[in-house]
Amino acid sequence: MNVATLNTNRLWAYLQLTRPANIITAWADVLAGVASAGFAVLVNPIPVVWLLLATTGLYGGGVVFNDVFDAELDAKERPERPIPSGRASLLGATIFGSILLSVGVVAAAQVSVLSMAIAIGVAAGALLYDAYGKHHRFLGPLNMGICRGGNLMLGISIFSPMLRESWYLALIPITYIAAITAISQGEVHGGKRSTGIVALVLMGAVIIGLLGLGWLNKSYFIAVVPFVILLSWRVLLPFIKAVSQPSAENIRTAVRSGVLSLIVLDATLSCSFTGLNYGLIVLSLLPLSMALARLFAVT
Repeated sequence: MNVATLNTNRLWAYLQLTRPANIITAWADVLAGVASAGFAVLVNPIPVVWLLLATTGLYGGGVVFNDVFDAELDAKERPERPIPSGRASLLGATIFGSILLSVGVVAAAQVSVLSMAIAIGVAAGALLYDAYGKHHRFLGPLNMGICRGGNLMLGISIFSPMLRESWYLALIPITYIAAITAISQGEVHGGKRSTGIVALVLMGAVIIGLLGLGWLNKSYFIAVVPFVILLSWRVLLPFIKAVSQPSAENIRTAVRSGVLSLIVLDATLSCSFTGLNYGLIVLSLLPLSMALARLFAVT
């Protein structure tokens, strides 16, 4: 293997660590937050670009550190991952993750001090989850959900006064991610049916919450319903299968579908505040994320 090929393989390995398909779902979080804040993107897109860069760094850095903290475990359970396979070094991944988190915070600071504070909170939450949270059955899902809720708040911070009125929206991604994180606890060796039932109940609560939110904004309710149906089809069916047959394969399928469907969740939220057209713009990120999911691991 020549030097050029070796360097290409190494760069690919570090790119794998960031889980690019998942980063696209983080973009959708921010765009949904921007929509709920009532910010006119077309008037001034620059703050939106900064926030998209911020969430890229925050999410990318968070998942890189997930592999850093899991390096020893992955050597036994997932030896094909970049660090245990030797394609990426532990030190290199640590530096890379630190740079990404720093980029996330600095980019958010270009929008406002409040945006920077939220970014710092998301980064801290991600590191807490990577190091400790994911090992706890209750705190792990809550921890990860709060990170996603913070990502939505990052989008809303584009118009700071709206945070006081719209903070409750964070409860939707918190509950959604808590459901995915709960069921994902069995994606290596298989899970417990009781955990899957809890995850399914949480996901049902999200669906009901989205319908309720759409009903509050009655002018967009008809447009919201198809998005809710699409989300239900994408997540409830694999979740039900994972509950009835909690094998590792079924759980991984449910988790993968749940993660990618975050874009549908965010499109539904966006539609509730800005109507069909903006919701479709957010939804258009789904094909891109699904295409990247064929090249890079999602879970």
